[in-house]
Amino acid sequence: MKKQLIDFIITSTVMQTPSCGLIALKPINDTLPEIVPGQFVELSIDAVMLRRPISVCDVDYENNILFLLVRNAGKGTSRLLHLPVGSKVNIMLPLGNGFSTNGISFKPGVRTLLVGGGVGTAPMLYLGKKLKENGATVTFLTGAKSSAELLLVDAMKKVAPVAITTDDGSEGDKGFVVNSGIWNQPWDHVYCCGPSPMMKAVAALCKEKQVPCEVSLENMMACGLGACLCCVEKTVRGNVCVCSEGPVFDIKDLTW
Repeated sequence: MKKQLIDFIITSTVMQTPSCGLIALKPINDTLPEIVPGQFVELSIDAVMLRRPISVCDVDYENNILFLLVRNAGKGTSRLLHLPVGSKVNIMLPLGNGFSTNGISFKPGVRTLLVGGGVGTAPMLYLGKKLKENGATVTFLTGAKSSAELLLVDAMKKVAPVAITTDDGSEGDKGFVVNSGIWNQPWDHVYCCGPSPMMKAVAALCKEKQVPCEVSLENMMACGLGACLCCVEKTVRGNVCVCSEGPVFDIKDLTW
């Protein structure tokens, strides 16, 4: 898939929590390219040397708008979240390999569980929409430390049912995502993105239940093209760059 450099303007930034915001961006003179759920972008921010990798949260092709869920994690993302509407940013996209959303295992009625933790919830929204378009039955499972830190719940509920876990029990099942009662149901395929310990726990549970599972890794990335080698992950076929070979991997290809 051809990578492009496109200038966007910010059309809105809606804070979801004090530290996370959903940014809507519209290309200035271009049409959005085809983007696969699970792919990411590299965004250039004024006064910050390196581009910042951000997962694609949603794509509105009808209105030509890209949505990015951004967590304030440092100078670059803080700057991005505080840019006023109308600000111009340059984005390289689409990058990486996304989730599988079609093929023989995705015939109508296949039961898919989409698990997101924290800002890792971001790619699940667009993924859920695409799976539903392809005829899959979709359920979201999202987790956070507390109800105040849950992300995108209302947006996901417009697509499919949402199961919730919180560490403190303030909403949904108390505990981690693997403690949710939703796992008592049969699943044909699981998708997951979030903190590494969470994804490893989900992967272990899927292996126990013999359910196919794909995870989107969040290794530190700089170039987004596999050149800087700062996002290397050990796999069954050796070390690979997450930005170019992933960020999505089948758990059977990882050494977890």
